[in-house]
Amino acid sequence: MNADDFPTPDVDVDSVDPESLKDRIDAGEEVTLLDARMQSDYEEWRIDGENVTSINVPYFEFLEDDIDDDVLDRIPDDREVTVLCAKGGASEFVAGTLAERGYDVDHLEDGMNGWAGIYEAVEVGGYDGAGTLLQYQRPSSGCLGYLLYDDDEAAIIDPLRAFTDRYLADAAELGVDLQYALDTHVHADHISGVRELAEFSGSSRAERSDDVRDLDDEGVEGVIPEAAVDRGVTYADELTTAADGDTFQVGDATIEAVSTPGHTTGMTSYLVDGSLLATGDGLFVESVARPDLEEGDEGAPDAARTLYESLQERVLTLPDDTLVGGAHFSDVAEPATDGTYTAPIGELVAEMDALTMDEDDFVDLILSDTPPRPANYEDIIATNLGRNAVDDDEAFTLELGPNNCAASQDSLAGD
Repeated sequence: MNADDFPTPDVDVDSVDPESLKDRIDAGEEVTLLDARMQSDYEEWRIDGENVTSINVPYFEFLEDDIDDDVLDRIPDDREVTVLCAKGGASEFVAGTLAERGYDVDHLEDGMNGWAGIYEAVEVGGYDGAGTLLQYQRPSSGCLGYLLYDDDEAAIIDPLRAFTDRYLADAAELGVDLQYALDTHVHADHISGVRELAEFSGSSRAERSDDVRDLDDEGVEGVIPEAAVDRGVTYADELTTAADGDTFQVGDATIEAVSTPGHTTGMTSYLVDGSLLATGDGLFVESVARPDLEEGDEGAPDAARTLYESLQERVLTLPDDTLVGGAHFSDVAEPATDGTYTAPIGELVAEMDALTMDEDDFVDLILSDTPPRPANYEDIIATNLGRNAVDDDEAFTLELGPNNCAASQDSLAGD
């Protein structure tokens, strides 16, 4: 049964938009969610939080006129309950069924698909380079990206295809030209926006959105790591490739490519005006990269050793006050005081045991408890390499779910 097949409830059911629900959660309000998706979908990916009570009762439990008392007993009747599903159809039906029985309920507009559409920009307060640095945050999957702007120029690091128009609209609102779109590596958890951004000249971008002003004829310069091309990127000749030490000027700020292989062979970090290292999937504020998504289980030990060398020789040799900003955050990550998922290198070294181990112990540790691979990761990699052609809806669906690009956080943090 799809969302269009559910009958319209006989009672009016209020809906809550995803942004409002997130505001309630962020404000510390106690929120009770009834997730009507199948148990397997719920266990893989759901809305969580310290102040969130989440209950999973699949929608089919509500299809009979006589709902089992055991089902109803699981749903609190002394507080408001927000029902959610994948796209919003089942949740409206379930909420209506419960409202008819006296429950205080509403439902999440557009379901988890709507939740996946939340994308917030937070200024990195600890950044002290030229210009201004924003961190984009996608709470549904933990994806992070970075927008640097200075004078009338801007660059985006690790953009998502789903938010191409958002970057262009933000640049227009800030009065800057988006000069560069840079990827740290061939991503396995989301569809990259670099190629999409690079396809638009100033005129075509203006036609795409009324919110986007005319930009220079050169458009956005797409940048991918030179070392990633060997994986079989089919469109590399359409983009600029970044080798270790290459620099890109954004106003008075400089972005420098820093080769940090390990998570992938082509993994490249970007040092943003000497102040923040955008580490992609190499190092996060709560963990380090997993080494098996490109090389598989057989090649993971060697990749883990390469990761160790990259961290010790290229990342941890930077000044202690250099901020680290990864391409992801997980549920256990704690935001900084400015609301971003960034942290100084010195702080990470003090708090993360994995960064002070010898090589053998490091390799043993990150191979000891590898999380499940990201959903659809093989299709996502193939799409990012240019081997698969998918439309925007297919691309959005492929990347739904958790990112799982880090090693197990439980074993890496200090006491």
